[in-house]
Amino acid sequence: MKLPIYMDNHATTPVDPRVLEAMTPYFVQIFGNASSHSHSFGWQAQEAVEKARKQVADLVRAKPSEIIFTSGATESNNLAIKGIAEKYRERGNHIITAATEHKAVLDPCKCLEGNGFQVTYLPVDRYGQVEPEDVRRAITNRTILITIMFANNEIGTLHAIAEIGQIAHEKGVLFHSDAAQALGKVTVDVERMHIDLLSCTAHKLYGPKGIGALYIRSENPPATLSPLFDGGGQERGLRSGTLNVPGIVGFGKACQLAREEMPAESERLRQVRDKLQDGIFSELEEVYLNGHPTKRLPHNLNVSFGYVEGEALLMSLSDVAVSSGSACRSACIEPSHVLTAIGVKEELAQSSIRFGLGRFNTEDEVNYVKERVVEAVRRLRELSPLYEAARTGTPRNPS
Repeated sequence: MKLPIYMDNHATTPVDPRVLEAMTPYFVQIFGNASSHSHSFGWQAQEAVEKARKQVADLVRAKPSEIIFTSGATESNNLAIKGIAEKYRERGNHIITAATEHKAVLDPCKCLEGNGFQVTYLPVDRYGQVEPEDVRRAITNRTILITIMFANNEIGTLHAIAEIGQIAHEKGVLFHSDAAQALGKVTVDVERMHIDLLSCTAHKLYGPKGIGALYIRSENPPATLSPLFDGGGQERGLRSGTLNVPGIVGFGKACQLAREEMPAESERLRQVRDKLQDGIFSELEEVYLNGHPTKRLPHNLNVSFGYVEGEALLMSLSDVAVSSGSACRSACIEPSHVLTAIGVKEELAQSSIRFGLGRFNTEDEVNYVKERVVEAVRRLRELSPLYEAARTGTPRNPS
């Protein structure tokens, strides 16, 4: 077992060696521009892009022609939300989302609010789930888009995507979902789940960074959107720019591997995640699970430790890579907006740790991390007068 141990697979994942092997020829040997249609170098690159497009489409049960390559889920979210807003502006100006969305959804929505759009931020329950009927009640005759993430990036909670999608279609409203965390971990079926637009990225499922995709429904009903920027007209004119052929090839290979291995891999991750959770909860008191106990990603564990400061705990786990929340807000000292939305008190929100297990984590690593966490929490609590007062029943401010 090598140290340090990486358990922050929600932030990013290592590239699978099989993905790297598939990508390597496209840096040197097959280096053509996929838009160059007059010679074999371009033809080979284009062929590789279309193969990868099908591999991505197969993972989400879409048609290859419905997949647009982007730089990642953030761009896909912006293209979906702002592109729909611009295209449907004359029909309506109302968007529905959830309070616990990633900033890559919340910030585009806030930007649109500054441009005359109205956004409803739905609350979630204590597990982090949006109630589908709340979505139904929020829809007005001016609603043009509902955007609800497939799985939460901090607490792993899965939303009732199929139910929400069905409500959206019943009401004639387009439905977008950010599936950056879900892809390759749980089944994503855009047809069965009534999803019109789906954002995803490669680096969360053992592919390279800097490449993502947006699924855009082509019929029943079709989703049309305005591009964010103009240029060479690549990707049906919706995402101009020279295609990242090596990245696209890697994304496609990562999706192929996920499609083949996801059932067994997700079950293994669920088992070792539960072993880590059971080990921590059996040896420590005042620990609390954040998120839904069962309807969550199989590799996610988000725990708050009472009477422990989160940053101090992270520093004590110097040989274990975990996080105190989203990687995109790790420098922020404010409590997580996700934990706040589900009703976690500030002191517990500040003590939360997110464990993200992955393909290359072993059972020995899980055992080691459990022991290190238990040891660190006990040591920090020994230094805490608040914990001692709570344990002995002594008032915090005795007269």
